[in-house]
Amino acid sequence: MFRNGLEPWHLLILVVVILLVFGSKKLPDMARSLGKSARILKSEAKAMKEDGKQSGTAESASEEPAPAQRTIQAAPGDVTSSRPVNEPTDTTQR
Repeated sequence: MFRNGLEPWHLLILVVVILLVFGSKKLPDMARSLGKSARILKSEAKAMKEDGKQSGTAESASEEPAPAQRTIQAAPGDVTSSRPVNEPTDTTQR
């Protein structure tokens, strides 16, 4: 029944349908945003691994160093979207 389920002309029809639904102008933007999201996810996962390693060694040390300010990395060439990550602070005044 599904012996030749995925033939080249099936892929061609799929590409045509995707182009009709999203339009040729939206596809590069979607791919770019997907790439940015993947880079952010990768950098955050790497930062979490480094934080885990540092917290394991910091517990054995008597003095814990102050945490460095982290920055969300932007795509290469996109300098407007890099911003530091602010830690939540207590804004209540007594």
